[in-house]
This record gives sequence, structure tokens and C-alpha cells, in this order.
Amino acid sequence: MAPTTYNQQVIPSIMYGTAWKKEATRSLVILAVESGFRAIDTANQLIHYDEASVGEALAQLAQRGITRNHLFLQTKFTPLHGQDHRLPYDARARLGEQVRQSFASSLDHLRTDYLDSYVLHGPYARRGLGSEDWEVWAAIELLYETGQTKMIGVSNVSAEQLAALCERARYKPMVVQNRCYASLGWDKEVRDICKRHGIIYQGFSLLTANRAVLIDHRVRALTVKYGATPAQLIFRFAMQIGMVPLTGTTDPKHMREDLEAEQLALEPEDVSLIETLAP
Repeated sequence: MAPTTYNQQVIPSIMYGTAWKKEATRSLVILAVESGFRAIDTANQLIHYDEASVGEALAQLAQRGITRNHLFLQTKFTPLHGQDHRLPYDARARLGEQVRQSFASSLDHLRTDYLDSYVLHGPYARRGLGSEDWEVWAAIELLYETGQTKMIGVSNVSAEQLAALCERARYKPMVVQNRCYASLGWDKEVRDICKRHGIIYQGFSLLTANRAVLIDHRVRALTVKYGATPAQLIFRFAMQIGMVPLTGTTDPKHMREDLEAEQLALEPEDVSLIETLAP
């Protein structure tokens, strides 16, 4: 069953992440989609992403028959502290206006008139949620309310912050995207909140943040049992515990392998084993 948010929006079971691709962004997005990916994650943040190049790729894909309605597009509003001098909004504007300007810029970059998901790249406060967070979230809620994005979410968020957002927001997040560490129970505390509220959890850095897991002898034994790569096991494990994994591989072979993880079926005891691995 495809991952579905509490507002009944469906997300593909694996996403292609475009961070750190630089000048290769356009060609890699084309390659990913032609390999079979249907969900693309990006951000309006030139330090780490090239959102306009994603849009160029989408335009070329449309000419090849893979049009906008076949794809799930997610991008992010990145606050000032996460940007460099190349801002997608006026730094002197009120925060709500910054959100609107960044959103309009994203639509222009991606050559679309709506988004499937719009995400706050990270709270302003390290702990709790400050006035800036609530002002930005209200502007993001308005984008959802007016139908310009089908879902809204937050990234790089703590369990405490997510709980506050779920309790006080007019519209609680539909998606959460976090870096996911096995050593922290695969972000269990945040995932548990997501599960209670019907929020889809998206996990990134599943491989790069967990290199010790990939070489663990128990995981290696499972690769033999299932005839799968360590990466495929981790991605399938993520799917089976209710997570949408992100992969940013640049290797065509790995793209195909990552997509094939959807075809695996791990036995419950093996899911439990991986879930309790803590290097």
C-alpha cells in the first residue's frame, strides 16, 4: 500500500534527493526519472541545491512523455540562516512575505503551478518553536489552504518541536523529513509522533549516516538470505517500518537497485533486527 498522509495524499514509496548535485543536477534528475523514480525532492537553497536545474530536467522529461502529472515534486522554504547571499526572497521582508516570494520562485524554477509538498527546511529555534517559526508556518499553512500545495511539512525537526506543531498548528505537518541514525533508533521518537498523527516520515542519509550498519555482520548475513545489497535491505527496512527513504545516488546501477528494494519483503524478525542495530 502506498504511503498516504492524514489528508489522504499519496506519496511514492521512495524519493530521489537532489542535494549536492551542482552542475550535474539536470542530467541526474533525468536519469533518475527515466530509471523509474517518480518523486523528486529539492529546495530553494543554492548552497546545497540547484532547483532551477531540476526544472530544466522536468521540461526535458515532459518532451519525452513524462509530464508533470506523473511526478511528485517537493521543495522547501529555507530560512535566512540556511542561505548564502543568493537569496530567493528579500531578506528585509516580513517572514510571511519571504515564504511567498520563495514559493513563487520555486514554482518558476520548477515550471509548475502547484507543488505536491512544501516543507519548512528547519525551525529557526534550536529548541522549541519561536515566533519566527509560527509566523513562517502560518504562511505555509496559507499556501496549503489556497490549494497551491497539496501537503505541507517540516524538516530537521526534533520530537519536541514536532509535538508542539501538531498540538498548536491549524494544519499539522503531513510530512516530516529528517536525517535518520540507527544509533538513535532510526529517529524512533519522531517516527512515533508521525505514526500517531498520520504524518509520513521521510528519512535521508540512511546510508551515509549509518555506514557501520551496512558492514555489520548481521546485515551481511541478510544480504545473502535475501540476495540483496546492504542498501536495498536498509531501504526496504525503512519502507516496512513506515518510512519513505530518500536516495541521492549518482550511479545508474544503484538507482535501479534502490528502486528494486520495493520488491523485497523482509520477515518481521529481520525488520526487528535491523531496527535494534545500534553501532
